Amino acid sequence: MAVKKDREYRDMTLEATPEETRDTVHVDIGERENRMTVSGYASTFNEPYTLYENGEYIFSEVVDRDAFANTDMSDVIMQYNHEGRVFARQSNNTLRITPDEKGLLIEADLGGTELGRQLYEEIRGGYTNKMSFGFTVDGEDESREEALDGRLLITRTIKSVRKLYDVSAVSIPANDATSISVRSLTDGVIEKIEAERLQAEALELRRRKLLAKVKLNGGQ
Repeated sequence: MAVKKDREYRDMTLEATPEETRDTVHVDIGERENRMTVSGYASTFNEPYTLYENGEYIFSEVVDRDAFANTDMSDVIMQYNHEGRVFARQSNNTLRITPDEKGLLIEADLGGTELGRQLYEEIRGGYTNKMSFGFTVDGEDESREEALDGRLLITRTIKSVRKLYDVSAVSIPANDATSISVRSLTDGVIEKIEAERLQAEALELRRRKLLAKVKLNGGQ
């Protein structure tokens, strides 16, 4: 799978929406006949989730409630594994993206093509139940604190999403694109922490040398 530079990917849960329960979804989708609709949340708001952890660090991420307020969602498409055929898209109203109280709701009609109908049946049967979405970040904050087990908890808050590119049904939830984008993010943070640690150690060593020099000169 080709991973586009600077684009991040996250997984989401996908489900086929039964006709009798579609009215509980808070979007206006008009006539529903033969739409074969699937839905899921591309993101949930103000709910931290763990991206990655090891023996020293826990990397957490949370999406701010207003992160999608100014996002470019001019023509998001739905694909399979972020490539190939387009199964739904915003420009023809077969893909609808609506923020609600919980998060960013994605709803797609797959009945327009034979391949789309096949994908719908796979989702309805539980063979495919995950999605991934591609996006770029415009603004973020970072906080650090000690977790209960002593590890360093690093929380990234996404304040603003610049652009949402696609939502894709995926064959394997922990797909390569997701793993690569998360690894790139955490590696950058670790490098920053290590650089800060080395700088602090260098300053401490310099302080000790100055103290030793002062003592050697009799405190003068």
